[in-house]
Amino acid sequence: MAHDVSVARSLAKSLTYRLVIMTLDFSALWVMTRTLKVAITFMVVSNLYTTGAYFLHERIWSRIPWGLTTASSAGV
Repeated sequence: MAHDVSVARSLAKSLTYRLVIMTLDFSALWVMTRTLKVAITFMVVSNLYTTGAYFLHERIWSRIPWGLTTASSAGV
C-alpha cells in the first residue's frame, strides 16, 4: 500500500516546526546577546531560508518509500 503525503501536510509540518525553531533561535540569541534587535533580525532572516529548505526536504522525502510500512505490516 503506497503512502501519499499531501503538500498541505508538508506545509503544516514545515510551519509548525519553524515556529518551534524560531522560538528556540530567538531565546538562545537573546540570552547570548541581550540585544532584542539582533535576536529578532537573526531569527527572521534565518527562518526565511530554512523554512523553504525544510519544505523542499520534506517533499523529497515524501517520494522516498524507504522505511514506510502499511498498517497491516506494522503489526497494527
